[in-house]
Amino acid sequence: MFLAPLITEIRNIFSGAGISEAYISIIFKSVAICFITRITCDLCRDSGEHAIASAAELWGRGAITFISLPIIRNLLEMIGGLL
Repeated sequence: MFLAPLITEIRNIFSGAGISEAYISIIFKSVAICFITRITCDLCRDSGEHAIASAAELWGRGAITFISLPIIRNLLEMIGGLL
């Protein structure tokens, strides 16, 4: 796989910064959802289906929000700890 060295390097950077493996997985999943959503929306718009493209964008945003909930929860816990 030609992306393996890139992924390994990104994981090393995140590990060096103290970011856990669970968060790295969430980040990679979010990036994949962004790419898939963008391609889907572009295909729909090229086909003249602007309403479907808008719906795909909405579902993509919802999916990213859903898988980011653990990060959001931990962020709110850290803010609560500071207050």
